[in-house]
Amino acid sequence: MKKTLKEREATARKYEVLNDCLTEKGKRLWAAAESLSYDHGGVLLISQATGLARSTIHRGIKEIQKGKISSKKGVRKPGGGRKKASQKQAELLSALDALVEPSSRGDPESCLRWTCKSTRNLANELKKQGYEVGYRTIANLLHELEYSLQSNKKTLEGASHVDRNAQFYYISDSVTKLQNDGQPTISVDTKKKENIGNYKNNGKELCKKGRPVKVKGHDFVDKRLGKVVPYGIYDIGKNKGWVSVGVSSDTAEFAVNSIRTWWYTMGIVSYSQSKELLITADCGGSNGYRVRLWKYELQRLSDEIGLEIHVRHFPPGTSKWNKIEHRLFSYISQNWRGKPLLTRETVINLIANTRTNTGLKVKAVLDENTYQLGREISKEEIVALNISGDEFHPEWNYTIKPRIPLKT
Repeated sequence: MKKTLKEREATARKYEVLNDCLTEKGKRLWAAAESLSYDHGGVLLISQATGLARSTIHRGIKEIQKGKISSKKGVRKPGGGRKKASQKQAELLSALDALVEPSSRGDPESCLRWTCKSTRNLANELKKQGYEVGYRTIANLLHELEYSLQSNKKTLEGASHVDRNAQFYYISDSVTKLQNDGQPTISVDTKKKENIGNYKNNGKELCKKGRPVKVKGHDFVDKRLGKVVPYGIYDIGKNKGWVSVGVSSDTAEFAVNSIRTWWYTMGIVSYSQSKELLITADCGGSNGYRVRLWKYELQRLSDEIGLEIHVRHFPPGTSKWNKIEHRLFSYISQNWRGKPLLTRETVINLIANTRTNTGLKVKAVLDENTYQLGREISKEEIVALNISGDEFHPEWNYTIKPRIPLKT
């Protein structure tokens, strides 16, 4: 056993030295010649040492035995050989992602998505759409799209709503429809409040060995510096983010004012001809479906910017599926991991400098307005709203249209 291990390691070192100098055929013939130098087990040993497939080495052995070493065929150019299915069928990857996306689930903080659809079912669906693809190819493509098989994990408490999955599909269809019409679709939510000061921030940052950043031992709020409330808006179609960092209370007025600021700063630039705006939001919090102030402020915003505002709420207990969680907030958390949020400016700069390989860009501003807690909206003010619910769960899905100005 020890002798075999030493031989494999020695062969691996030789192959590593020659690897960059050999052509594809040269590697095959070298591996074949090496394997023939052993009485038995040579093919397996060389395959383990070089990573070449045993079928490739056997092919080289046949070429040596038949005397076909001096071939006149040229060296295959880089990129030669059989093309991948995704290269031959340009729309295959996007078609597969479209099949999986509406029901994708996963831990947003890990940025890893997964699906409960089988590769065979996905292959059959794609074949119906005219693509030529097998289930093994589907497995490889899913890996490229960052999907993987996951086992069940006990994290939920209580029963899920009977229409949870149906609402997921309804939201997905609504987003797709408006995006096809060139209308803005955004995902909104409040990130957790953060203490300002020299406090511990979860995660690790590169430091000299044995010299970690020293922070306070307790998380008591500094009354002078206080806390900040980041409210985010993620443009689903443009892959752009906006964060209003509030210093007051997390209220519906603050939430809608953040959307207003995003619209005048980023939205109107990208969607100057738009007539509608779709918002996906959680069921609770400052933008909850039962919050009267949320709908009242959205009506004011609709009157102000002249857009029909469609709202789609995720069912209770499914806030992690809101796209802003795993397409914006998770990257912000990664960017500032291990860094104490010493000042408000630190928070703004860390958020605004968040980037991803897929092109995410983020802008952030400080909102120093004061928002009143416990502000009540009367029944008369609710009746005056120009709001209509959809047929499917009108409490979760509704549209607010601009009110016609009264003639004076």
